[in-house]
Amino acid sequence: MAGVKQITVLGATGSIGQSSLALVRQHPDRFAVHGLVAGKDFNRLAALAHEFKPKIIGIHDQTNLAALKDLIAPLDCQLVAGEAACSDIAAMPVDLVIAGISGLAGLPSVMAAVCAGQTVAIANKESLVSAGAVVTRQAILSGAHILPIDSEHNAVFQCWNGWKGHQSTDKTNGQMTALSHICLTASGGPFLTLPIYEFGSITPAAAVKHPNWDMGQKISVDSATMMNKGLEVIEAHWLFDLKPSQIDVLIHPQQAVHGLVYFRDGSIIAQMGGADMRTPISYAMAWPDRLDWGPEPLDLAAIANLTFQQVDPDRFPCFMLARQALLAGGIAPAVLNAANEVAVDAFLAGKIGFLDIASIVDACLSKDLIGDLTTIEAVCAIDQTAREHARQIVASR
Repeated sequence: MAGVKQITVLGATGSIGQSSLALVRQHPDRFAVHGLVAGKDFNRLAALAHEFKPKIIGIHDQTNLAALKDLIAPLDCQLVAGEAACSDIAAMPVDLVIAGISGLAGLPSVMAAVCAGQTVAIANKESLVSAGAVVTRQAILSGAHILPIDSEHNAVFQCWNGWKGHQSTDKTNGQMTALSHICLTASGGPFLTLPIYEFGSITPAAAVKHPNWDMGQKISVDSATMMNKGLEVIEAHWLFDLKPSQIDVLIHPQQAVHGLVYFRDGSIIAQMGGADMRTPISYAMAWPDRLDWGPEPLDLAAIANLTFQQVDPDRFPCFMLARQALLAGGIAPAVLNAANEVAVDAFLAGKIGFLDIASIVDACLSKDLIGDLTTIEAVCAIDQTAREHARQIVASR
């Protein structure tokens, strides 16, 4: 199988993992699966192991470990369990590690892959939002290369000729002097035109109905509040080594344009594509080449009009809080991410209202929390402190 890329998929049973493995399924001549890691869906993990025949699989939740062991007994496949063992899989040498574990739970495995100098296709934005300084510093030391999978950051990566800045301390390698700024686009979510006075009556069922993308509940709510775009601004800061003032956001309801790069000579390069995560994932998997996976072409004539508008701070206070956290620096982005996760969970559970999400995050950012970002342990500690404070606020509502 000379020339076949060996890949490890972290979060194999989630949406990113499933999209990635669908591409492997289409192109067995180009990709082979070395390792698979899942959270707790042992039945699906076992089915994937039977299909892709990896060398090793890992599961974080050990509750059904015996049942999983029985399911894969006929296979020549090593099985490990627990966070530490799953992180060890991320460090095993392969051509590409796809980091698709959601939330801060994905940070240890991302760090393990980066410390091992791997090429990491990252969809786990929380790792960069909360621990961007730690992850990118280690990437420079180890020679790891971070390829973005989020559609907006992948768009910038494509337009910026495969940003190379984290491979070298020589920033001219990333064409820093040629770039003016970048722009990420946002759909505006399901409430872009809803009168603001009606926001207090928004239900979880309405908030998870994204107009363009088929996503999980948490990220759909983040899209509705535009916290997701705020987190992506922070992520872009670390991915591309850009100042906050160099990262713009425009609302683009059609979601045909995913990202733009503005150069100092007046040129603007934009990436366009359909609303299918296989497009950015395929680019990361085949990089520096492209993968012909048979996508439906973007029909611009059918779209007819492309519109753009500025973000309204009154409509999207969560986005503005993320901007403020990036400017504040230090532990603020980690506190923001933790408080938001707690608030969104509470909203989905019917414990708080839609407008309470922003007020809870704001209250946590205003709290004089103490911590540092020197290690992932320190990041996890401030994350837990912020979550506890957010839970206390939720309980008091």
